[in-house]
Amino acid sequence: MTERPQHATARIRPDDAAPARPALRVVHEPAGIDLAAAEEAAGRFLNALGISTASESLRGTPGRMVRAYAELFSPRPFDLTTFPNDEGYDELVLARRIPVRSVCEHHLLPFVGTAHVGYLPGARILGLSKLARVVEHFACRPQVQERLTKQVADWLQTHLEPKGVGVVIEAEHSCMTLRGVQATGSTTMTSTLLGLLRSDARSRSEFLALTGAAS
Repeated sequence: MTERPQHATARIRPDDAAPARPALRVVHEPAGIDLAAAEEAAGRFLNALGISTASESLRGTPGRMVRAYAELFSPRPFDLTTFPNDEGYDELVLARRIPVRSVCEHHLLPFVGTAHVGYLPGARILGLSKLARVVEHFACRPQVQERLTKQVADWLQTHLEPKGVGVVIEAEHSCMTLRGVQATGSTTMTSTLLGLLRSDARSRSEFLALTGAAS
């Protein structure tokens, strides 16, 4: 069994402290949004499918449809807040059951589920809510689950520089349950493991067991 390297605890005196690292502002800015043109196109789309929007109850449907998709494709900006790992904490940090809401890029139908995101800290630790924010950041756009899983893991590895990162997502895809094969109740699970969570057997087993992916 491979042993994970241990890190000595070093307490930093105030006069030795490094200056605070500024938080990274994370914003997703889709190009070329035109809600009026989208609403007009949505109306034509419904009419082409034989759905009249002339009635009182359907008259506002194209606009509501467009605003709904705009919301699904617009993640909230956030600051990636990190803190110095003064105590040299080197065990797993894991946020479980983070809600996932995205849209399949092949059919533009929703898929929903949960994400488990964990990391082995390096020099800095992350504000816990930011793990959910990163998931939302990449989920709020047309996606495939495989890409979403890897984007979250790669982004944390790049910006946090931990010893390892693990992401597991389990979701139900309405493009699979409501149409086509209509496999009601089926879910899809994907995972990405980086660093020690991939190379160290004990760390990998601990992460997968805590997420439930190993059961």
